[in-house]
Amino acid sequence: CTHNYGFFSCCSIKLHNIVEYINLQCKIPDNVNSFGLFALYKKDSEKDITFEYFEHYDNIKDITINYPIDYNHNHQYKDYKKLHYNNITPVVKKYFSPSKQIINIVETIAQQYHIDYDNTIAVYYRGTDKPRETQIASFDDFYTKIKEISELNVNKQIIIQTDTSQFVDYINNKNLKNIIIIKENSTSYSNRGIHYEKTREENYNDMLNLFSTFLILSKCKYIICSSG
Repeated sequence: CTHNYGFFSCCSIKLHNIVEYINLQCKIPDNVNSFGLFALYKKDSEKDITFEYFEHYDNIKDITINYPIDYNHNHQYKDYKKLHYNNITPVVKKYFSPSKQIINIVETIAQQYHIDYDNTIAVYYRGTDKPRETQIASFDDFYTKIKEISELNVNKQIIIQTDTSQFVDYINNKNLKNIIIIKENSTSYSNRGIHYEKTREENYNDMLNLFSTFLILSKCKYIICSSG
């Protein structure tokens, strides 16, 4: 599998190819070669960095794969509640479980920012170059949804995760309480995409924190995001 765009786009294509193999062969592959992925994040172009972010699939035991699996990379644009998670999730667990390094970073960030998962709203605004491929809700739409959920419990924490500096400025001007912005993650005022603005080594280090942050968002009580 060769696909060298954003980190999670690479993951989506990799998952697509694994699912395609399972559906055709009615078994999991013996080997998954990921050398042709994540070029934007490789400090060493001759190295496969997959297992620096993900646990080796041979170490993930007792996973039952049910097929056929209804998934392709364009499902990122679907209404997420309509995805067939029962069949997709075991494949994700097998091939995309976080590495020990990532788990340690998750724990460090969660402790540093005193994140209470059961009492937190996760907000993910993906801007910069993403509007070229999908429609992104407006800042005002995001703020309306934040207010709607936060009014259910005025003491909730709100994690703001974004690649867009303008969104950070917008949120800061709203004077919301209990806002958490994880400073280890980069933002930009441009529309190029942060992974195209930095070196591969910078992208490698950034993704350690960003992937860990997404795992934190996934544990929160509520998640506000757009498609893609």
